[in-house]
Amino acid sequence: MVRKTCLLCCLACSLCYAEDPALTLYNQRFAVVRETFPIVLKQGVNQIQFTGATAHLEPDSVMLRDPSGNRVLQILEQNYRADPVSVDALMVLYEGKTIEFQVRNGEHVETIQGKIIRAGSVSRAGSYAAQQAQSSQLILEIGGKLRFDLPGVPLFPSFSGDTILKPALNWTIQTDRAGSLDAELAYISGGFNWESDYNVVQGAANALDLTGWVTLENRSGKTFENARIKLMAGDVNKIQPAMQMYASSGGAVVGGVAGGIPGSQVTQKRFDEYHLYTLKRPVTLHDKESKQVEFVRANGVKSETLYVYDGLKLEPNRYVGVGAEQIRQDSGYGTQSNPKVWVMREFVNSDANRLGMPLPKGRVRFYRHDTDGRLEFTGEDTIDHTPKDERVRLFTGAAFDLVGERRRTSYRIDHGRSTLDESFEIKLRNRKTEPVEVRIVEHLYRWNTWEIQVSSVPFSKTESQTIEFRVPLQPGEEKTVTYVVHYTW
Repeated sequence: MVRKTCLLCCLACSLCYAEDPALTLYNQRFAVVRETFPIVLKQGVNQIQFTGATAHLEPDSVMLRDPSGNRVLQILEQNYRADPVSVDALMVLYEGKTIEFQVRNGEHVETIQGKIIRAGSVSRAGSYAAQQAQSSQLILEIGGKLRFDLPGVPLFPSFSGDTILKPALNWTIQTDRAGSLDAELAYISGGFNWESDYNVVQGAANALDLTGWVTLENRSGKTFENARIKLMAGDVNKIQPAMQMYASSGGAVVGGVAGGIPGSQVTQKRFDEYHLYTLKRPVTLHDKESKQVEFVRANGVKSETLYVYDGLKLEPNRYVGVGAEQIRQDSGYGTQSNPKVWVMREFVNSDANRLGMPLPKGRVRFYRHDTDGRLEFTGEDTIDHTPKDERVRLFTGAAFDLVGERRRTSYRIDHGRSTLDESFEIKLRNRKTEPVEVRIVEHLYRWNTWEIQVSSVPFSKTESQTIEFRVPLQPGEEKTVTYVVHYTW
């Protein structure tokens, strides 16, 4: 009977906003939220309410504890409600009951009564297509007739004890002794995301000025004032609920030394197998807000412009699932030519190159000054998570004044000896006013056992079935590269 007595004398504690909430945002559309709020407890069982949770909280991720470790907090029961009062929620609450509607007819306003037969969804009632997609549509009975939309503004009675204004967590907590404490609450919530973007201005001698931004997105249903924000970069495994997948088709720091580029607003360190970026100053992140923060700035980054000709052109989806035997038998495979020469920008992410900070994945936009001094956009690409000291290569478009032409000159297959010989001729033309070097990339797709028997220029093997020729071209010059490949199987 002690339990009943304690329940009768329990306390209800509401939210008191923490001065410094903390968020760790993951670029997989979720975040870890940490807050501190005061509660007063009696020995035994207490009823506690927290009305500052997000609308996309994962209830089974909630952790509530005494950060000092001096008190035992046992959660006997937890309830999470994310249905704050709204027209839709009140229509459901009063389903089967009669309420009043305020109807305006010109300057005249009158009040009529109607019975809510089925609550449906008022917020989408104006869209006919949306109504057809709903399994449950609003139905009202007014004057003995049924209608499927609101006749006017619904007037509901005052709040009942079953309505809430904000998403709420309610706990039944048992503790070993009475007293007050600042409880620490942590949980995982959807509705957050972050991504990085890089703006690169190319100057003289291919020197790059790079500025990186992080965009923070909050769609959680809650505003966070002066939050301490961290950003986790890396491929963290997060199990998605089945319905979500269908719709979209306090620990210890491990290892690493904190670092960052001088003058940036973000520091980074290695955390487990990922990288953690910390914003240096608190940030207010409003609900339904996107916010940009600069996290990296580097000037004079040495880079190289590469011209790559990959002349193989394949029709989309034609060879999906085709095996090696079928490719060998298809004499027409790989005979179509792509005339475009790719423009690639390459640089090393190192301290010596004025970078050296692990770069989170994101979009990289390139700009260049025109003769009038104005910046012009020259292409964009994306990078994956890039560790320090790795080489970055980005595709920005096709060169206007460089042209490639690739054709096969012979094809001979000997089924008895299991051999195949194939010859190619590749032409390059430089219509630029300056000399360039073009890298010809050839894919040896017939089989993985091959030999280049004849080649007009030297080549290098870059992968198990890929070779590369480097061809210098003077202004206005045209060159031809030929080779013969011999396959065995």
